Amino acid sequence: MRRRSFVVVLMLVAGALLILPGYLVAQTKAEGWAPPRTSDGRPDLQGIWANNLATPMERPEQFGERASLTDEELALLTARVVEFREGEQAGDLLGDRLFQQALGNAEFQDFDVVTGNYNAFWLVERTLDSRTSLIIDPPSGRLPPLTEAAQALVKERVGALGARGSDGPEDRTLSDRCLHWDVPNMGSGYNSYSQIFQTADAVTIVQELGHHVRTIPLDGRSHLDENVPQWAGSSRGRWDGDTLVVETRNFRAQGSFSGGSQNLVLVERFNRIGPNLLRHEITLNDPETWSQPWTVELLLDGTQDPIFEYACHEGNYSMPGILGGARADEAGAWEAR
Repeated sequence: MRRRSFVVVLMLVAGALLILPGYLVAQTKAEGWAPPRTSDGRPDLQGIWANNLATPMERPEQFGERASLTDEELALLTARVVEFREGEQAGDLLGDRLFQQALGNAEFQDFDVVTGNYNAFWLVERTLDSRTSLIIDPPSGRLPPLTEAAQALVKERVGALGARGSDGPEDRTLSDRCLHWDVPNMGSGYNSYSQIFQTADAVTIVQELGHHVRTIPLDGRSHLDENVPQWAGSSRGRWDGDTLVVETRNFRAQGSFSGGSQNLVLVERFNRIGPNLLRHEITLNDPETWSQPWTVELLLDGTQDPIFEYACHEGNYSMPGILGGARADEAGAWEAR
């Protein structure tokens, strides 16, 4: 919830240069580049890394099996995204919606009638790359089908959400209460920065969203007992050549990472692929929820911007508003009797 550094880029459009303030084409792998090393010879992953991509999680249906945009399509889409952002509309400029709006998909065009949301002033500048989805497996670029059990659970959760009361804060969701968010954070554009610290024995990742600090042992120790579930799971790391591999399991069922169950196994792979570029690959394997594992590729930009305190409780004006509105509804219903 702050403005990061202003960006101006030049992009080639059909042979001409187009000036696009506030957006850039994301970096790509630097061929022949070798990562810096720590004193123990491992790739140095340390620093602050930003995920400000506007690339959607799932591939829009109109792209079919196409995993990449042409240079001209990317330039035109970037110009369209700039148009939406610079309009200072008070709609949802986060996540996939901005990309979908730029494509002209009708179901995402309601941004100008939404109230109570952030406008462009409060949101970080976004980047685009040629990919049509962050999901790289399955090759369709779309989420695999839910299992029958997971579909039933989704219906149950939707029903519970509709019946959710507001007698007190304990009736609200974890995010309403500023208690928990997905770790790692796959979302972009909203407090989507992380800082990595590294020693020979452990890696610590400070996630800006939810001010979560995850310290991951690299010494071969086993996971916590399965009877000791954690909100963010039990993470253990190892090196596979120049790739840091982190496996996380033992999630609490209430946490429901990305819709998964408590039996989700999350495997992350971190690679430095450029002077200011970190590939973060995340595979979710949960046979109870999805028909097959699926993988997301995040390309994180190195930045000198600081990690901000995520002071959710101090700024959580929605909670007294939700509870106050419920009391007002109750008072109105009582007076109408």
